[in-house]
Amino acid sequence: MAFAKEPQFEHGAPSRSAVVLVNLGTPEAPTRSAVRRYLKQFLSDPRVVEIPRALWWFILHAIILPFRSGQSAQKYASIWTREGSPLKIHTQAQAMLLRGALGERGHSEIVVAMAMRYGSPSLPEVLDRLKQDGCDRIAILPAYPQYSGTTTASIWDAVFAHYKRVRNVPELRLVRSYHDHDAYIEALRQSVLAHWDAHGRPGKLVMSFHGVPKRTLLLGDPYHCECHKTARLLAARLKLAESDYVVTFQSRFGKAEWLQPYTAPTVQRLAREGVRRVDVICPGFTSDCLETLEEINMEVRHDFMAAGGQDFHYIPCLNDSPAWIAALAEIAEQNMIGWPTLTTPAQRELLKKQAGEQRDRALAQGAAQ
Repeated sequence: MAFAKEPQFEHGAPSRSAVVLVNLGTPEAPTRSAVRRYLKQFLSDPRVVEIPRALWWFILHAIILPFRSGQSAQKYASIWTREGSPLKIHTQAQAMLLRGALGERGHSEIVVAMAMRYGSPSLPEVLDRLKQDGCDRIAILPAYPQYSGTTTASIWDAVFAHYKRVRNVPELRLVRSYHDHDAYIEALRQSVLAHWDAHGRPGKLVMSFHGVPKRTLLLGDPYHCECHKTARLLAARLKLAESDYVVTFQSRFGKAEWLQPYTAPTVQRLAREGVRRVDVICPGFTSDCLETLEEINMEVRHDFMAAGGQDFHYIPCLNDSPAWIAALAEIAEQNMIGWPTLTTPAQRELLKKQAGEQRDRALAQGAAQ
């Protein structure tokens, strides 16, 4: 195996720390061809689809990609903006604002980058760029509050696969989950209360999380439990009774049983039972995307109204809300404890001086430039 070429080493160069905010990904455009490329990469990940590879290869290329690509492209087109994909726009904004928030907390030297697990900018591409920029400490921060083998572990796979071909691997910190982090729960609480202050309260709050096959739970994936803990903590922070909210799971794919109850049938049942208004929030998504803007705010809205409901409210994702950016900064900071990232201007000058002295000593001892 050939290793990637290393950037030229500089004696005495100051070390740098970076945070990489990693989201799922998005097609480059709402077109059949772009969506097909994206789906092929996404659905080829064995973490996402646990079916024997030979059988799945046939299903994916003979059935799913030819038929689903066009349908999905139409859905993406319904939420696409002039600036592009909502998920990419929000994730870029979060990374930029996180950089500022960390700077305000004294971590002005930290580099913050955004990457996608599938699509562009790819995680390997971003990690390569950070290495070229001299970052030798990297914290990987998934945009997934709840851990799942289908999401967070897939990011780890990509990170480890990338560094398998790198000779000089940086120090790594991997943020596993933050489903019960106080600042994350507080950001959700503020989002819900802001919506209720403007629009009043619903008959039922629906907390809809992305679904995964039920077998993943039975095989030990903690995602289901972490979703329910997030919901319990948010409900407690909102002072809700158990009858005031319900936890559901959306985005079912295929014929296998997934985590239940499913979101669409649940809101239909609520409408038939006489609940006139439901509010739906998706705590597992930190950026609005296809699954929230199209599936929830369009499809599930239609299902509720068609079943007799009168008022449907979708509460947007955290996106770039100040409380969420502050939460991201706190989560990142806590996961970089021990790294020399908190510096004053005077300390930065001292570090620069020390780095220069180290370089001079190395050169005096015969080191190459």
